[in-house]
Amino acid sequence: MDWLRWAPLGAACLHLIEEFVFPGGFAAWYRRYRLDASRITTRFLVIINAVMLIVCWNVGSLGRTPLGIAYWLAISALLCSNGCWHAWASYKQRAYSPGVVTGITIYLPLMVYGYFAFLRSGAVSVRTALIAGLIGSSYQIWSAAYHSRSTRK
Repeated sequence: MDWLRWAPLGAACLHLIEEFVFPGGFAAWYRRYRLDASRITTRFLVIINAVMLIVCWNVGSLGRTPLGIAYWLAISALLCSNGCWHAWASYKQRAYSPGVVTGITIYLPLMVYGYFAFLRSGAVSVRTALIAGLIGSSYQIWSAAYHSRSTRK
């Protein structure tokens, strides 16, 4: 079995365990981090993380097809940007953010490894990799816009 195609799903599962099971506490931490986090309800967290797992499952299901690889690159960039956000938030707040360990030790190296592997093998063009990276890393932009919108109401 091709482990790389399923790696985003495994990484996301480990990340969710860190955020919500062990040590857990992401929701409470985020509410302290962002004073007006009224949109971060249990329902919202379940939906957004379920969608993430479904997307990661889809990446694995598509395999090493051209679409599957482009999708893999975009999703790994999205996951990595989330890990980098956790690191930034931990630094900014000077407190552990549930998710920072898996974000930096799994998401970041996985993305770097995958980009190098797919580019080196010729399975994807530099142009496709750049576009996928831009799309995936834009997650933090639209996430910030979504959450800042709730503070203006």
